[in-house]
Amino acid sequence: MKLRSICLHGPESTGKSTMAPELARHFGSACVVEYGRTYTEAFGTGWTMGDLVAIAQAHDAQTRSAIASGRTPVILDTDPLMTEVWAEMLYGKHDPWFDSWNGCADLYLLFDIDLPWVEDGTRMFGTPEKRQRFFELSKEVLERRGVRWAMISGQGEDRYLNALKAILGTEKAMGGA
Repeated sequence: MKLRSICLHGPESTGKSTMAPELARHFGSACVVEYGRTYTEAFGTGWTMGDLVAIAQAHDAQTRSAIASGRTPVILDTDPLMTEVWAEMLYGKHDPWFDSWNGCADLYLLFDIDLPWVEDGTRMFGTPEKRQRFFELSKEVLERRGVRWAMISGQGEDRYLNALKAILGTEKAMGGA
């Protein structure tokens, strides 16, 4: 069985947006960029819960379209589960829409917080305590949903190779590749 979608998941400044297009190139597949960043660059960081739901819904629509194109595995630079974590970080709760969402990826790659924090004008949770909390919430949502996931750590090329190993290992375990 071949993976249809792989979501890069985890806190800010862990290399997801850098790695997503690299993985898509490797597999000759589609990449869905982080819609939340696009939204934030257009409208700023003063999000309401309604904004977070709108971000998640737009990202989900882009993902479904990319999967329908057949260029798989589609590499997702986050998804609504990550937006749910943002809601938890910002408000200590999330909208019920997130609980009803059922478009989970076939595999999640949870990116460790072992890379240095880099401020880019849209990031918010750079202290060690906030990064750790963001990481724990990111892991908790995966465990609560019972999705297939793998931890990705390492620096530079090692991080990329660890992601490839996790993807290929998962496909092999599923009876594919």
